[in-house]
Amino acid sequence: MELVKRYIAAVQRELPEQKREEIGRELNANIMDQLDALSEQQGELTASAVSAVLKQLGHPRTVAQQFVPPLPIISSAYMSLYINTLFMVLGVLFVLQVIGSSMAWLGSANMGLLGYLFNLARGFMEDAYFAFTAITIGFWLMSRKQPEPKSCSTKNWLPEQLPAAGQTWQHIKLQDIFTDLATYIFLLVVIWYPQFMSTEQLANINMLLSDQVMLILQWATPVIALGIGCSLWQLRTRLWNKNRLIMNVVVNFHFAGFAVLIATITPLLQVPVVSLQKVFTLLQLERTAVIVFVVIALITAWEVVRDIWRLRILGSTH
Repeated sequence: MELVKRYIAAVQRELPEQKREEIGRELNANIMDQLDALSEQQGELTASAVSAVLKQLGHPRTVAQQFVPPLPIISSAYMSLYINTLFMVLGVLFVLQVIGSSMAWLGSANMGLLGYLFNLARGFMEDAYFAFTAITIGFWLMSRKQPEPKSCSTKNWLPEQLPAAGQTWQHIKLQDIFTDLATYIFLLVVIWYPQFMSTEQLANINMLLSDQVMLILQWATPVIALGIGCSLWQLRTRLWNKNRLIMNVVVNFHFAGFAVLIATITPLLQVPVVSLQKVFTLLQLERTAVIVFVVIALITAWEVVRDIWRLRILGSTH
């Protein structure tokens, strides 16, 4: 049975050294039992019949994995914590990158909008690569040392402390929270960063929004601060309840109002930089800006309607 020996040897090469002999004997006994049963039915077995039995068992690597399943990079016991940590760190890095890129954009006379977006994407990707690698290696080492996490949050818990079952939409995604945080912080940087610059620095800033629009955005600062507070509150318990929905309605309602107000202002933009004049006219830029603010108003208004509807659902379930 040379073919059987070759097959068992191929399986053993895929196994840890300390388990090769034991599993090899077990596999050999299993194969010989099948071949003996087949020979009783068909008589003397040919090489092709033996090959068919071995092929039915599966590829040596597949058979080896049935005996010794490969260890995952991250243990399943740590997978939930790994994903949450990854989202948290990447979210914080994205917010910090928005702040840094916004300051660089406002302080540069040569960086346009495309340059800002490229700088934001490049900086975030560089930080994200390093963070992903470091977190993955850290959890890989933890997975090799301990089969189960010894965390107080999973060890000392009580069923009575679990939140109500609620609706599926009540779960708040981490990416939504950090997207809102990055948006709010970006607005604060754009609105207030010029206030701390000298006259010479202000002359080199690529500010497209008119002074009247900037004034309205400054009036919206308390709403933006309230939005940041709501996002931080959501991080504490990522579950929509009545109070969080009310706060979200208030924030989005005011944002929709400010967006509509800004869309009605003329002029909405200052004279664009020379590079933009070569591609677009001022009228085209004005119309595009109006459309952008109208879209923002529609999105936030839809979120207001959605959250009011959710409030009614929560009210009817109590």
